[in-house]
Amino acid sequence: MEETQKKKRQKRAYSPSEILKMKIPYMNFTGEWQKAFGQPAPTGLWIIWGKSGNGKSAFTMKLAKHLCEFGNVFYNSLEEDIRFSFQKNIARNKMEEVDGKFKTLKLSIDELDARMSDKRKEDIYIIDSFQAAKLNTKMYTELAEKHPDKLIIFVSRADGNLPKGRGAENLMWDADVKIWVEGFRAICKGRFQPEPGNYFTIWPEGAAKYWGGKTPDTENVD
Repeated sequence: MEETQKKKRQKRAYSPSEILKMKIPYMNFTGEWQKAFGQPAPTGLWIIWGKSGNGKSAFTMKLAKHLCEFGNVFYNSLEEDIRFSFQKNIARNKMEEVDGKFKTLKLSIDELDARMSDKRKEDIYIIDSFQAAKLNTKMYTELAEKHPDKLIIFVSRADGNLPKGRGAENLMWDADVKIWVEGFRAICKGRFQPEPGNYFTIWPEGAAKYWGGKTPDTENVD
């Protein structure tokens, strides 16, 4: 009897042929987005990190606009709130073109959790920033586990070349997509590895001045 119950609890394993036949959802990134980040899953955890003045806020807004092609996006602007710099970023990226797909507000994590629990709300949530939200490993893990049908993107400050703080560094290891922003280029450090020299250029003139003829390091951090 006990042995029978044990057998019932065992999960079924998949063969390679079965996995290859599965229809696994993905976002059909094309062009420079696909070259830099592949075709990522529509749910899960991402992290974007970088030092101040390297184009992190500009890239995050560009990404938010692109993601509007795949679902409704909510931008939790804890770092800037709706200030003049945020307004300029909205204007620079012509976010009015995605008026029906993009919303923003400054919410606490509890308020954000309540919004995410409403099935009528957004599919994709950007939290800017991890540090301003006062998150730790337990908190972001619980948020992700509670909302497995959402894509949650955290923006983080940097300490050297790593996200700032133990929780943010742990998130870097857990995240499906890891994006390091340096010198006005967004560089994939995650499970998808682009060809050498492939990255997303945020501001061509600034990137050319910063990098010269150098190629960013795309070494996998997994």
